[in-house]
This record gives sequence, C-alpha cells and structure tokens, in this order.
Amino acid sequence: MDKLKMQTANKADENFKKLTEMFPNAVTETIDENGELVRAIDKDVLMQEISCKVVDGDEERYQFTWPDKKKSILFANASINKTLRPCKDESINFDNTGNLYIEGDNLEVLKVLRETYLGKIKMIYIDPPYNTGRDAFVYNDDFSMKLSDYNQANGLYDEDGNVMFDYRANNIANGRFHTDWLNMMYMRLKVAKDLLSKEGVIFISIDDNEVENLKKICNEIFGENNFVGCAGRITKKSNNKGDFWAPNFDYLLTYTKNRDMAEPFMGEANTAAYNLQDDEGPRAGEKYQLVRLYMSSLQNRNPEQRFWIDCPDGSKIIPPGKTFPPERPILGDGIWRWSRKTYEENIDKIVVKQVKSSNLIDENGNPAKWNVFTKTYLNDVIEKSSAKPNSFIESHINQLASHELNDLDIPFDYAKPSSLIKYLMNIAKVASDDIVLDFFSGSATTADALMQANAEDGGNRKFILIQLPEKTDEKKEAYKAGYKNICEIGKERIRRAANKIKKETAADIDYGFRVLKCDSSNMKDVFYNPSEYQPTLFTDLTDNIKEDRTPEDLLFQVMLDLGVELSSSIEETTIAGKKVFNVAEGFLIACFDNNVTEEVITDIAKQEPYYFVMRDSSMANDSVATNFEQIFKTYSPETVRKVL
Repeated sequence: MDKLKMQTANKADENFKKLTEMFPNAVTETIDENGELVRAIDKDVLMQEISCKVVDGDEERYQFTWPDKKKSILFANASINKTLRPCKDESINFDNTGNLYIEGDNLEVLKVLRETYLGKIKMIYIDPPYNTGRDAFVYNDDFSMKLSDYNQANGLYDEDGNVMFDYRANNIANGRFHTDWLNMMYMRLKVAKDLLSKEGVIFISIDDNEVENLKKICNEIFGENNFVGCAGRITKKSNNKGDFWAPNFDYLLTYTKNRDMAEPFMGEANTAAYNLQDDEGPRAGEKYQLVRLYMSSLQNRNPEQRFWIDCPDGSKIIPPGKTFPPERPILGDGIWRWSRKTYEENIDKIVVKQVKSSNLIDENGNPAKWNVFTKTYLNDVIEKSSAKPNSFIESHINQLASHELNDLDIPFDYAKPSSLIKYLMNIAKVASDDIVLDFFSGSATTADALMQANAEDGGNRKFILIQLPEKTDEKKEAYKAGYKNICEIGKERIRRAANKIKKETAADIDYGFRVLKCDSSNMKDVFYNPSEYQPTLFTDLTDNIKEDRTPEDLLFQVMLDLGVELSSSIEETTIAGKKVFNVAEGFLIACFDNNVTEEVITDIAKQEPYYFVMRDSSMANDSVATNFEQIFKTYSPETVRKVL
C-alpha cells in the first residue's frame, strides 16, 4: 500500500527528470559552494540542442568531448532535403512485402525515416566500422573545417609540402583518428535513438579499439541508466595474431530506450539435447520433448506414485520393485514422477512407446518392451524460465558466418553469423510484427536471421536495412563476381537466403523486400513543406516537381511527409484513365497524373480516404478546381486534402 506524501512535489526534481529523459547528454556533475559534488545540467549542451548554430562555451565540468562534437549535435538535429525513391526492378514482391532495403548514407536515411518511424523500432542491431586503423572511411560528413586548413594547422605536411598520410583511410596517422569516428557514430546514434520504441533495445558490435569511447557517447545519447550490459562474444576458436594477447572476442554494447519500460532479457531454453517434435494432439503445431515418467533416481514410499499403466497391446507396466499395488511400496521400489491423479489429469501429455528395452516390468515381472513418457512443451519451458542470458557468448562465432555465405555463394568478408542476430532477437523478445533495424547492414545478415526466425515460428517480423552503396575493391572476389558495390551483395544475399529457407521449410512467410534509394528531393529548388499548402492555392502555384521523377517517386515522398509506413500495402488502380494509388487500404489515396477530371475526384472522394494528395497543377480545367472542395464536402468532408 502506498503512503500519501502529504506534501507538494519537488518541481526541481521533476524538471531535472524531464530534462534527463529528453537530453541525457546534458546531464553532468559540478561542485557547489560547499565543495560537494551535485547533479547539474550542462547549459552549453542544452543550448546546443535547441540552437541552429554552434554554441560556444568553456565552463569547466565533467564531460567527454572531442573536436567538432557540437557540430555533431547540430548536424544530427538539422533538417535535410532528401527523399527515398522506390526501385521495383531490384525488389521482391514489392507491392505486398513489409521489409525495406534502403541504399544511401545511413545518417541521411535515418533522418528521412525519423518522423515516419518515430518510436516504432523494437530492436536495432549494428555492426559499425571498428576503427582498427585499417578501415576505409567512406562516410562523407561535411564539417565546415576544410581538410587543408586542418592539415596546415596541425603540421601534417612534410617539409616539401607532401601530405604525410592518406586521409581516405582512417588510420592511426590521421590526427583526427578517434575524432572522425566519434563524430560519425555520435550523429547516427543520436538520430537512431528517436526511432526506438519505448520498450526498444539497441545492440552494437564493437571491439576493444573503440569500446570505451563508444560506451561514453552511448551513455550521453541513451543515458547511463539505460545501459543494460556489455556482453563478450567469442569470434573465433583460435587465433595466433596480436602482439601480446591473441584477440578472439568482441563486445555487444546494449542500451534500452527506457529501462523502466523495457522487458528483461529472456534466457534461451536449452533444447540442444532433445529431439523436438511437432505435436499432433490438442496442442498441434507446438514443439515438445519426451521425458521418461520413471527415473531410477526417484525412490520413496508414496503409494500414489506407484501404480500400473496400461499399454496399447493390453499389457500393464510398472517401475521395478518388490511390491505391487495395492501393497504399500517399500524402500527400493521404483515410482513414477507423477501421482495417479496428476497422470489422469494430464493424460493428453502421456506417450506410451514400444522400445527395444526398458527397466520397467510387466505383470509377470519380466522386462517390459514399453516405456512411458511425458510431453514437455517448449513454450511452457520458455514461459516458466527466469534465467537471464549469459553475458559471455560462446556459440555464435564468425566461422559460422563464413559457412553461411559459402553455402549461398556470396563473397563477403567479416560478417556476423545469422545465429547471433536470432539469439539477440530471442532474448530481446522481438515478437511478430515487430520491426528490426540495421543501419550498417553489410551482407544483410539481419534479414537472413529474421526470415529464419519467421519461418521457425510463423511470425511476421519486419526488417529495415540501410547500407551505403560503397564500391567493392577491384582486387576482391566480390568485384570479380560482378558485385560493384556492397548493396548488390546484400540484396542478392537476401534473395538467395529466401530461396534457401523457402526450400528447406516451405514456410508461408514474407520473403520479399522493397528497395528504396536515397536521393535529392522530388521538388525543384524551392522550399517545400506540404503542410503549409492549401487547396485554395491551386491556381497560384507553378509546377515545382523535377521532370525526371515518377508518380511512384512522388508517392513515397508523400508517405514520408505524412508519416505513413513505407512498408504499407500499395494498390495501383485506374480511374477514368488516371493512375491512382491506394495506400494502407484507403488511408491514403494519391493521383499525380495531369488533367484530372471531376469524375476522378468524385470517385476518390466516395472512397472516403483519410488523406488525398495530388499535384497542384493536375486539374483538368478551372471548373474542376472550383468544384474540388464542394465534391469532398459532399462525399468525404473529413478527408485531409493536400497538394504537391
């Protein structure tokens, strides 16, 4: 029973808590006038979060900083003028799939997705560059300080004016070795946090080159209280590399969006020792294991646990012993695990099987050819399990990934095994219809793992994969096999994995994916904000759409602007010769053709969509424009009408 506080709330505590939730990176500590350490809000960081320019500040405080950190905050918050263009030819089951494969710089794509997928992602897994000193740094984050200025200021030319290191590789000779990596990661994680649901969790693979720095920036972005662990993972069975230790493990940094709302991780049931079978009884479709009803280790004198059991051939069997019902058992007599009452109440879980031999006896005292088992359902074991997953992961080594890729004939180095992603989805309780995001998707392991999980339990989990179309090395096997960039590898891996899973399981799941490519806005170089346009402006606007953009391009930008999920169903129909898109079963209807007549407008209005969108220059004549509002007021007054 809760006690009444009998006093007003401490608003300072409430305000501090609200600021902590909104801006965890602004939480710090300082020394008060009495010399005591107290909580504080870094006003410079807070000002930077609400400013559209870099804020100067030099007050001493506890903080983790690096060059251009404030610019990272600025860039993460800044708007961009980008869109996602659909590519049907490279997609599978484009019109009906719930999965997305997006090509482009992941910072730009995350920003484009932010409003539509705000708070909708259950799990994020990323395997970013480890910053080993050998990484090619391909993310072109445009900070204002020119490289030539930096080089000149830091003496990075030799006496003859030659550059002393290759900046394109983020190697240790680069004076901004950690800085560039931190800026790259900070911005992307800051935007990604907004996409996580309140129960969401993010797993980040990293090695010891940047694990300390990564944890510090994650503490700022997600909040220290949302750090839930750092698991170690064996990466290979043996390794003789390294100057001192032979490195054979990496880490999984793990944060929740909101620790108080996130579900505790669930340990995996140990099913490796059992031959799981599909049930054909009342719980058809569930997995179970058979466990003997008699175990020799059970010995007591409870008469309720020593009774005859009928066999299919009419004989009876009982555990070994010297007494038989109704006599009371003596010490040494075998008993069943269950009493007669429990046995009768759970008869649907009993399996009596003929075996070559057992230690049970029949009515004549001879060894029985039958044994008795109980069904232990996997779902029941999982529900009752309170075990937490071990923070040292041994069974998902990288060699498994190599075998997977070889089986699919996909040339790719340094992938993670799909079993690792399935394991993370399992412990994080990623359920059917949840969305998993991977914005350093590489060879598309996450998509493979998710399809496997769906095939196993009939789920409908969805993936969003983001990958920069980084060119493949001409010396590598991938390039020689015809893959010109990493995205081509990832898409082909999904296609081949889908075919393999379908062939092996015959599962009726979503094997498709929509390919979208990040590009400049569909609008010409004028400020574009659809929410500010009204139908009354139809006659005042000129056509502001780029000539090379298709109706499908416009549709996806409209979906982004209106917050409609990009995996929503899309039905393409024709009304009076005009192409009309019906999205999410009538939630959005759009028509971008020219010369739209009253017939088309009336037909659409009668369908009563929540949104209707068209081009501002699409009206067939002045009469259509004049009657447009009246048509919707007559048939669908609640429809929100917008124009491009």
